Amino acid sequence: MNEPLLRELVPAVIGVLVRRGADFASAEDAVQEALIRALETWPDDPPRDPKAWLVTAAWRRFLDATRAEAARRGRELAVEVEPPAGPAPATDDTLRLYFLCAHPVLPPASAVALTLRAVGGLTTRQIATAYLVPEATMAQRISRAKRRICGLALDRPGDLGTVLRVLYLVFNEGYGGDLDLAAEAIRLTRQLVALTGEPEVAGLLALMLLHHARRSSRTGPGGRLVPLAEQDRSRWDTGLIAEGVTVLQTALARDRLGEYQAQAAIAALHADAPTAAETDWVQIVEWYDELLRLTGSPVVRLNRAVAVGEADGPRAGLAALGEVSPDLPRYAAVTAYLRERAGDLEEAATLYAEAGRAATSVPERDHLTREAARVRRLLRG
Repeated sequence: MNEPLLRELVPAVIGVLVRRGADFASAEDAVQEALIRALETWPDDPPRDPKAWLVTAAWRRFLDATRAEAARRGRELAVEVEPPAGPAPATDDTLRLYFLCAHPVLPPASAVALTLRAVGGLTTRQIATAYLVPEATMAQRISRAKRRICGLALDRPGDLGTVLRVLYLVFNEGYGGDLDLAAEAIRLTRQLVALTGEPEVAGLLALMLLHHARRSSRTGPGGRLVPLAEQDRSRWDTGLIAEGVTVLQTALARDRLGEYQAQAAIAALHADAPTAAETDWVQIVEWYDELLRLTGSPVVRLNRAVAVGEADGPRAGLAALGEVSPDLPRYAAVTAYLRERAGDLEEAATLYAEAGRAATSVPERDHLTREAARVRRLLRG
C-alpha cells in the first residue's frame, strides 16, 4: 500500500468533487471515506488508475450522503445524475485548496489542522495524535474550520503568505506521535513549489531543509537542548544541506527577495561553517539587516543583536539590544549571553535564572537553568 501516493492524491480528488457541485465540507468527508475504503481494498486489489478510483468512490459516497438528506436539504436536482466513471480530469485544484484551508477567516490552529487533513490527506486520528489531543477534540476543530469556510469559492485568488505561514507552523510543530510533522510540511511545501514556481515558496522549502538537516544534533540524552554552537556537525545531514542551498540559490537568482529567502540565507551560512568559530557573522548581520527591512519584526531585531555581538563584540551586541523591548520573549536569555561574553558574570547568572523561570518549554527552561548554574560556578572560581 502506497500511503504517500494516497495523500498526494487527496487535494486533487477533493477539487474534482467541488467542481462537480459538492460543497467543500461534504467533499472532504467523502474523500476521507474513500481513503478508508482504499486502505481496506487496495492491498489485495490495486486499481490501474488510483486517482480515478478515488474520485469514483468519493463521488458515490457523496451521492449516498446527499441523497439521504435530499428531502431536508433540497439538493436532489444538483446530484441526481452520477457522472460516468473513467479517467479523472487532469485539472489540479490543489493550489486552490491550499488557499482555502489557510483562509484568513480561520485561526492558525484550525488552518493547520484543515491543511493537514484536506491537503495532506492525514486522518483526524493521525492529526490528533501528532498534536497530543483527543481525537474528538481534533474532529471538532476540523468541523468548525470547515463550517467557517463553507460557501467560500475555490475560484478566488488566495493569500500565498498565509499559506506559507501555515506550512511553517506545521514544520515547527516538529514531531508528534508516529507522525513527523516537519517531514510532512516539507512534502507539502515541495508540492507548493511545483504548483507556483514562486521564489518565496522555494525560500521556505530551503529554510525547512536547512533546519531539518540539523535535527538529529539538536537534542542530547533525555531531550536535553543542545545550542547551535555546541552541536556535533558531523551529524548534520549534508544531503539536505546541499539541496537546501541549491534551492535557495535558484530562488535568489530570481531577484525577488522575501523573508523566507533571507531566513534561509542565514541558515545556509550557519550550515556552511565547518565549526561555530568559522561562522561568517558579518554576512549574517547583513542578512538580518535585509530581513529587518522586509519584516520590521522585533524578534528579528533581537536575533540581529546576537549576530552583531558575534561579529563586532558583545558590547556592540548589547548596544544593538537597546533597540529591542525588554518585554520580548528570550530578551533576558540573549542579554545574559551577551553579558557573559562581556565579562559581566554576576549579571549574566541572574539573567539566565530569570530567563529560565520565564521559559515556555521544559527543555529551554532546563537549559537556561544549567547556564545560570554554570556561570555561578565560574563566579566561585
